[in-house]
Amino acid sequence: MKQNQEQSLQKSIGLMTAITIVVGTIIGSGVFVKPAVVLTHAGTSNMAILAWVVGGLLTLAAGLTIAEIGAQIPKTGGLYAYIRDIYGPFWGFLTGWVQTIIYGPAIIVSLVLFFGILVTNFFNISNDMSVWFGLFALIFLTAVNILGTKFGGLMQNVTTIAKLIPVFAIIIFGLLWGNEGIFGQDVTSLIKTDGEINFGRAVLATLFAYDGWIMLTNMTGEMKKPQRNLPLAMLIGLSIVTLAYVLINIAVFHVIPAAELVGLGNTASAEAAKALFGDIGSKIVNIGVIISIFGCLNGKIITFPRIPFAMAEDGLLPMHKYVGYISPKLKSPLGALITVFGISMVLIVLTLLFPDVVNADYLSEVTIFIIYIFYMMAFVGLFILRKRNKDIKREYSVPLYPFIPLLALFGGAFIIINTLISDFMGSLYSLIILAIGIPVYMYLKHKQKTD
Repeated sequence: MKQNQEQSLQKSIGLMTAITIVVGTIIGSGVFVKPAVVLTHAGTSNMAILAWVVGGLLTLAAGLTIAEIGAQIPKTGGLYAYIRDIYGPFWGFLTGWVQTIIYGPAIIVSLVLFFGILVTNFFNISNDMSVWFGLFALIFLTAVNILGTKFGGLMQNVTTIAKLIPVFAIIIFGLLWGNEGIFGQDVTSLIKTDGEINFGRAVLATLFAYDGWIMLTNMTGEMKKPQRNLPLAMLIGLSIVTLAYVLINIAVFHVIPAAELVGLGNTASAEAAKALFGDIGSKIVNIGVIISIFGCLNGKIITFPRIPFAMAEDGLLPMHKYVGYISPKLKSPLGALITVFGISMVLIVLTLLFPDVVNADYLSEVTIFIIYIFYMMAFVGLFILRKRNKDIKREYSVPLYPFIPLLALFGGAFIIINTLISDFMGSLYSLIILAIGIPVYMYLKHKQKTD
């Protein structure tokens, strides 16, 4: 069954689409709303810019490390497949369990709700309608991806290019027309909260903006020449994102004094556009954020269903025959797409019924802690694969080995430790969700033996 399923999914993802998936699944709203937050933690413009550079380098190290694993294990399912093949089905299941049950749907729902709010605010429509606009986007993009990976990939290409237009407009005109000093601006005297200035927290804020870098690996089984294109897409895509993040921050500093920027919160980029282009500038940026969220949502809908699809191939999900169903005509993972859509709908209903208890944004932040534990396992897994396959020629090797993988491990440990310190209870909740998967795995394995 597994071999037939893998062959049934069309290898329709080329290098260009792979790059836009990397860029599109990372760039959501972070590039527009994080400059003031990072500056507040950094204390000076120099340290803020450095934080974005460090965050980009840590993410690039992680991407290049995972790319070598993906080149050796070019299978649909990404992290799930890597952990399964390196550590065995138990750890693979727990990886996929966390991604399928809560991590993926929580991120999708966060994007759905945020998209709806942005649209209603932009058109001055009642916020009561926001969830319906978000649901329309979810249904529309799910339908597009049901039609086939090439259609979802085309949507990703278009939205990624569209979202980069306002980003580079701010960068180009901000650098040309701005007249504020970029470097050497100090805002430490304006920070009122003790402990707020912390370079580690500044880097951590950028790493949340870089999250999503691993999503392309879920599609490896559908990529053309994955041993070549996966590493290239990671390198090019992550370089584009890092460059865009660093330059837009430099441009914002060139347009708005750092002392004023601290008080702007999530509106920093919109205010920079307004200063450059007038009222129409802020509208352009708002449109850019809406397109950015829409494209990021499409990227998640393309990539996340490949995780339950791969788990269904291994019989490690309830009703796995239905979850792993491929449309014979469209060649799309129909069952997995509907599964992720269904879980996302349940979470949307819960956020509406219990907004103070079940908050999608909070859930997505909480699960970053647990997902990075599995990222760390994958980084260590590279060393295991090198030893296990020492006599096998590699199509791609991570450059500067072992320095780059060790840098990736450092970045992962940094996130885990800082998240434990800043949100211990949230980290504990995510561990409880992980633990629930253990009896589920035992039941499914027992069922496999008795069937």
